[in-house]
Amino acid sequence: MEIKTISNGFSVSPQIVADDVMEIAKRGFRSIVCNRPDGEGADQPTFEEISNAAKEAGLEVRYQPIVSGKVSDDDARDFGRLFDELPKPVFAYCRTGTRSTTLWSLSQAATLDTSEILRATKAAGYDMGGVVRRIVNGGKTPTDQGDAKYDVVIIGGGAAGISVASSLQARRSGLEIVVIDPADIHYYQPGWTMVGGGVFEASTTAQTMGSLIPKGVHWIKAA
Repeated sequence: MEIKTISNGFSVSPQIVADDVMEIAKRGFRSIVCNRPDGEGADQPTFEEISNAAKEAGLEVRYQPIVSGKVSDDDARDFGRLFDELPKPVFAYCRTGTRSTTLWSLSQAATLDTSEILRATKAAGYDMGGVVRRIVNGGKTPTDQGDAKYDVVIIGGGAAGISVASSLQARRSGLEIVVIDPADIHYYQPGWTMVGGGVFEASTTAQTMGSLIPKGVHWIKAA
């Protein structure tokens, strides 16, 4: 179990097992939040297993499952309510800790400085670059794109979409290019074959979308 401290009242970690719960209690945590849906991984313990262990340890426990790369404004608001209600410090987990960290970052955006949020998450090893515009906007997806005009609109920020944007920009630097994609996380799908062959680690195929959009190219986080 690898616990990462984000703030005095909040820490995260990758997936835990029931045997970890007693250690979590011994470290002084008073609440556990699970942000990983049941059944996401074949070797993943169910929330019921974690919940039973938490109750035996005298901890509050909540289940707020979030699909990877799909943290909505409503999700962040709901997490903020949970965080406010639960006894501190709160321990949250998902597959890697990124979803839990993202939820905290967006839920605290209305009360903490953006720089403070980014420093805290970076120090813990989590890059919030993909949601920084939402953090700056108080934790909500900006909706000021309605009157924008672009020369090229690319639907989908996968490997092909980002490659096309980069290629067009290299040929004609004056083009106004926008990529439309709702995901915070980009998965390099061509690399998955290499993962199967043992060339890549699976973790290397996932990057934040914001860090991969070419400089000067706009990104609208929408479906």
